[in-house]
Amino acid sequence: MRMGSENQTQIPFVDFCKDPLALEQGTEGWTLLCQEVRDACERFGCFQVASDKIPSHLREDMFGAIKLLFDLPVETKKKNFSPKPYYGYVGGSDVVPLYESLGVEDAPRLDQARAFTELMWPDGNPSFCQTLNSMSSKVLELDLMIRKMIFDSFGAGKCYDSHVGDTSSIFRVMKYNPPVGNESAIGLVAHTDKNFITILCLDEVQGLEVQSKDGDWIHVPSSRGSLIVIVGESFKAWSNGRLHPVKHRVMLSEEKERFSYGLFSIPKEGGTIEVPKELVDNEHPLLFRPFNFMDFLTFIYSDMNVLAKENALEIYAGV
Repeated sequence: MRMGSENQTQIPFVDFCKDPLALEQGTEGWTLLCQEVRDACERFGCFQVASDKIPSHLREDMFGAIKLLFDLPVETKKKNFSPKPYYGYVGGSDVVPLYESLGVEDAPRLDQARAFTELMWPDGNPSFCQTLNSMSSKVLELDLMIRKMIFDSFGAGKCYDSHVGDTSSIFRVMKYNPPVGNESAIGLVAHTDKNFITILCLDEVQGLEVQSKDGDWIHVPSSRGSLIVIVGESFKAWSNGRLHPVKHRVMLSEEKERFSYGLFSIPKEGGTIEVPKELVDNEHPLLFRPFNFMDFLTFIYSDMNVLAKENALEIYAGV
C-alpha cells in the first residue's frame, strides 16, 4: 500500500451553487449534476460539495456548541448510551485514544434534539437544542437531495420515496485531541462507513484522508466551509456494487484540537437493504441478497476479525 498523503490527486468537487436551475428535478442541468454526483461516488466514493443550503453562521454556531458539549464531564457524556454499535458515546478507546464522539438519532426531529439536550443539561440549554436541530435538519436536506440524484442517475427514481420512508439518521459530533510526545498520530483508524452516505462538516484543522482505488492516501483539505460526502457500505449493496465505499482515516499532525460533525443516513430499525430490480441485468448480475442493516452491524462488531476484513459485506450478504 502506497502512503500517498503527498499525492497531488484530489477528490472531485461538485458545485451545487453554480447553477440554481440544476437543482430543479427534470431539467437538463439536474440530469448532468446527477451524473456528476454518481460518477464521483463510483470512481472515488466521495466528493467535496459546495452548497448554500447551510448558512455559514449556523456552521459556526454548531462548532461553538459542540465545544461546550465536549467540555462536559465524561460521566455526563456517557449518558449518551446506546446498545447499538457507534450510535452513542465513544471515548477512552485503547485503539483510538485521541478520538471522542457522541451521537444523536433523528436529530432533525425537535423532540429527539430536545431529549439529547436535556440528557446533557438537565437544567436546560435551549440554544444548543435549537442549533443541533437546525443544523442537522439542513444537512439532512442536502443528504436527501444527493440520494435523490443517485437514484435518478440509475433510473430508480420511483424507488426513492419508499427508500426515504425506510431510513433515518444519526448526527455525530467528533473531537480529536492532538498527539503528545511519542503518542500515535492516528485520530481514527482506516475504515469504511456502513451506512448509506455520510456528510461531514470539517473545521480548519487538517487530518482527513481517503484512499484511492490504487491504494494511495489522498489528503482532504479542511476548512470551516468544508462539506465532504462519503459513500458507505449500504449504498454499495443497494447499487449492486456500483458505488464505492471509500476507506478513510484521520491522521493528526497539528498541535490543536480538531472538531467535526456529520450526518449519517441509515436504515430504520429493522430496515432491509435490497438491490432494486432496475440495477440487475445481464451485465450486472445480482451481487447481494437482501439483508437487515442492524444484523449486519451486529455481525461486524461482534467479531473484530470480521471488522478488519475489507470484504465484510461480501462475507455477510454476498450471493
